[in-house]
Amino acid sequence: MPELPEVEALRDFLTDNLVGHEIVRVLPVAVSVLKTYDPPVTALEGHEVTAVRRHGKFLDVGTAGGPHLVTHLARGGWLQWKDRLPDGVPRPGKGPLALRVALENGAGFDLTEAGTQKRLAVHVVRDPREVPGVARLGPDPLADDFDEERFAGLLAGERRQIKGALRDQGLIAGVGNAYSDEILHAARMSPFKLTASLTPEEVAGLYAALRGTLTEAVERSRGVAAGRLKAEKRSGLRVHGRTGEPCPVCGDTVREVSFSDSSLQYCPTCQTGGRPLADRRLSRLLK
Repeated sequence: MPELPEVEALRDFLTDNLVGHEIVRVLPVAVSVLKTYDPPVTALEGHEVTAVRRHGKFLDVGTAGGPHLVTHLARGGWLQWKDRLPDGVPRPGKGPLALRVALENGAGFDLTEAGTQKRLAVHVVRDPREVPGVARLGPDPLADDFDEERFAGLLAGERRQIKGALRDQGLIAGVGNAYSDEILHAARMSPFKLTASLTPEEVAGLYAALRGTLTEAVERSRGVAAGRLKAEKRSGLRVHGRTGEPCPVCGDTVREVSFSDSSLQYCPTCQTGGRPLADRRLSRLLK
C-alpha cells in the first residue's frame, strides 16, 4: 500500500505535471471506485488544475472553480502517468484500469487496481473534508508543528500496542504497515510494546525514528517518476517484506508475525532482546 512518502512523491510529480493544465475528460472504467455522485465526475471537465495536495494517504487534485478529485489508492491501487494517452474510450473489463483523467495537451493519468480486493476509492467533492477518511485524519507527522511534545500527548491517551497506534490514521496520518515496521526497527522497539509502558526516553527515541524514517523515505522518493516509486520504496526498506533476510544493522534473521490479512516483520536482536515473537493467533504476545 502506498504510504505517506510515496503519496508525497506522487503529489510532487503531479504538481509538476498537472497544475496549469485543463481536465478535458474523466472516464470511470470501474464505476465501483466512485464513492460520491454529487457533483458528478464530469464536473471536473473544463476546469484547470490549480494545486495537488496530500492528506495522509489521500491525494487531492484541486481545480479552479470546480470540485476536488480526492483519491485513496488503498492496497492494490496505483497512478500511472502517460505523456500521451491512448486514443479512444477504454472499455470496462477485467483489467486493472479503474479511471482515466485526460488533459488538454493529450497527457493524463490512469488509476489502476491490482488484485481481487477492490478498495481503490475516488471522491469528487466540493471540499476535501467532505471525504470521511480525510475528516477523521490525525496530524501529519512531518508537519512543522508536529513536535515531540505533541507526539507524546497523542500517545499519552492510548492503551494499546505501539504498532497499532502508529497505523491508526485517526491518531497520526499517513503511516501504514510497512513504515510502522521500519520506524519500530529504527527505534529498537517491539511492535507489541504497550503505549502505556513507554518511558519519556522511549517516546523521544520513537519520535526521532518516526520523523527520521519518513523524512529519509520522502527524500529518497523525491524526483522519482511515478512508475518507479514502488520499486524505490521496496529498495529502501530494512525489515518490512524481508522475512528470512539478514538484518542490515546486526545480521540477525528478520522474522515475521502473520495476521489474517497482513503481516509484520522485525529483528529479534534489535527489537525484542533476541526473543522471537509468538504467533498472535496462537500464543500470548511479547510485551
